[in-house]
Amino acid sequence: MTQRSNILLVDGDFRRRAAISHCLAGSDIHVEPFEDTAELFSRWPRDGMLLVHDAGDAIAVLLEHMGRTGDWLPIIAFAEKPSIRRIVEAVLQGAVDYLVWPFEVAELADSMNVAEDRARSVASSKLREAVARSRVERLTKREREVLAGVAGGLSNRLIGEKLSISPRTVEIHRANMLSKMGATHTSEAIRIAIEAALVN
Repeated sequence: MTQRSNILLVDGDFRRRAAISHCLAGSDIHVEPFEDTAELFSRWPRDGMLLVHDAGDAIAVLLEHMGRTGDWLPIIAFAEKPSIRRIVEAVLQGAVDYLVWPFEVAELADSMNVAEDRARSVASSKLREAVARSRVERLTKREREVLAGVAGGLSNRLIGEKLSISPRTVEIHRANMLSKMGATHTSEAIRIAIEAALVN
């Protein structure tokens, strides 16, 4: 934890925020508390780690923001008495570690070290996936179907047959799809679809 001793705490519960800040007072970990993601977005930091209370869609909202802006910070999620399923879902979404509150300073410090190591390998792939997903989300349902067909190696004629539209209409959807995704050619659109986990 040589460079990252700054924790950005996102938690809607005032008492828990105060308790965590008090718990870490006097340690080498500096805490910046935020009530919610909107407050964090208004003062997005240059570095640090996010310690996020896993409630609602906070993690998904953070990942979507980071994907859109390209500013990646590792996320350590936490909750009181989380279920195993909740922990797994948070990690699959992109959290690099998960803590159960209440936790000790040493536990958070260990988690920050783990997060630092994981973040190096995970950050670039998670960020690429988030950016790709935000590009794919710009597409209409039909454009996504055409993209899936293109990624599956189908010709315009076969995509048209599968979707019950003409090959010319497929061409129009392909052109719109490339434009919306910011892709210059089909192979780039396929790469984005793969990174967005739209296709395997």
